[in-house]
Amino acid sequence: MGIRKLGYVGLDVTDLDAWTDLLGRTLGVGVTHAKSGTDEIALAELDEFKYRLALRPSTEDRPRELGWIVDSPRELDRLTQRLTDAGFAVADGSVEEKGLRGATQLRWFTDPVGYRVELAVGEAKVRLGVDRPAGVTGLGHLVLASPRLAELRELYESVLEFKLTDYRAPGLFFFRCNRTHHSIALANAETASIHHLELEHGSIDDVGRAYDRAQAHEVPISISLGRHMNDKAISFYVRNPSGFHLEIGCGGIEVGDDWVPHDFGRSDEWGHHHADANPFAAPKS
Repeated sequence: MGIRKLGYVGLDVTDLDAWTDLLGRTLGVGVTHAKSGTDEIALAELDEFKYRLALRPSTEDRPRELGWIVDSPRELDRLTQRLTDAGFAVADGSVEEKGLRGATQLRWFTDPVGYRVELAVGEAKVRLGVDRPAGVTGLGHLVLASPRLAELRELYESVLEFKLTDYRAPGLFFFRCNRTHHSIALANAETASIHHLELEHGSIDDVGRAYDRAQAHEVPISISLGRHMNDKAISFYVRNPSGFHLEIGCGGIEVGDDWVPHDFGRSDEWGHHHADANPFAAPKS
């Protein structure tokens, strides 16, 4: 009970055309457009629901909102009280914001990093799956890096009741809110940022075809094809126009209540070679 899954992410972007080109031509993700005030924003439709990624033109590349889907109005009230008791100011979303997200209820607060975190009840379907993106099944997870790791852990683990799945020393922690191995990971870093978002795919063939399209369109592949050690997902990463990574993956494991958190040691079983330095590389002995 409580938070059910990662629902959507909103981004301010400086190059909307480049984002639309990456999502559409290269990854096969459909993009529609909507009005928000005087702004026209792009909505990336990863599955049958209204959108999972909202892109708003801006003079700065930064996260705008992180949206989590909550089970019920009762659970929304309970989590609101937990946040209030922990010292977070919780506000209601506007009618326009609820309409854009397809939510029946929407509340938000500011996390220790300064990002807007939203809790939404309800999702609006816009199609019946006949015009789905090529192999994409939804938004999987995000990895949030910050110098305020301890405060973020307190928020997600103690207040919002995420469960720790596993971790890797010295400062990388994976949390779940359902049976999926993780919906968010928190990492220690000098500056706050999204390290990557994962677009979930249905099969290794879907991931492979996306890899071929990325190469054909000369998209920067920032981390090569590989399999993670902890969640067993097979994936590769591309550098998006805002500078962070999009992970294209499939096959992550599910875990139950009997799962015991542990340090999973090395990051990958094979592959996942980084084009640039890996900020989360294990320290050399």
